[in-house]
Amino acid sequence: MNNLSCLIVDDEPLARRLLSDYVQKVPYLNLLRTCSDPMEALDFLRENPVDLLFLDIQMPEITGLTLLKILTNKPLVILTTAYSEYALESYELDVVDYLLKPITLERFLKAMEKINQRLQGSSSTIPAQEPEPIPASPETIPTYIFVKDGTKLVKIKLSEIMYVEGMKDYVAIHTPTQRIVTLQRLKTLEEQLPEGQFIRIHNSYIVALDWLDSIHKEKVKVGAALLPISDSYRKAFKDFIEKNHIKMD
Repeated sequence: MNNLSCLIVDDEPLARRLLSDYVQKVPYLNLLRTCSDPMEALDFLRENPVDLLFLDIQMPEITGLTLLKILTNKPLVILTTAYSEYALESYELDVVDYLLKPITLERFLKAMEKINQRLQGSSSTIPAQEPEPIPASPETIPTYIFVKDGTKLVKIKLSEIMYVEGMKDYVAIHTPTQRIVTLQRLKTLEEQLPEGQFIRIHNSYIVALDWLDSIHKEKVKVGAALLPISDSYRKAFKDFIEKNHIKMD
């Protein structure tokens, strides 16, 4: 098999280092560069076309999916992400594989097999572009999310999230045992949470139905926290709790 030039795009230093180590273990992969943000990658790709792109999704300025849509001459693409909810869109963009972080060497090598299948034209019998099934509950509802906490990814069970607090470009995720602050917009995190389990009550707060202790006209009590219900979210919240057979005071 001919050598494949490749580029790694990920804003996490540890993730770039891990993928670089994996690439070095595959004899036919030739790593040209690693980039920490999509704009840097876009500039590089204009002058240096590559055969294979390892692309993170959640990054500053623009997402990896946006970068992929911008490219006119697309290489083979393997998405690397901590978020499973982008899997459907990745099908539409014809990526070769979709790797959920933390990525193991075994899973990485399976992705390389899909690259081989694609290049050998065997996709007529095995759809190489289809990612591995995303772990989920029997009803395909996610049971956890991964968020960045400094330089590491932290796995948080959805059942343990009491409420989420927005703080401009950061969010604080409150659980019974910890408060995790991550660089992310509240709206972005809201899109990852199952609608039937979580509800926005304020520009700055999302609460979990299972952790609501009491509900009043203007506030809700979640654990020790008393959180406001804003006028703009009051009707949606009222409809939500009525749908779940809960009465407001």
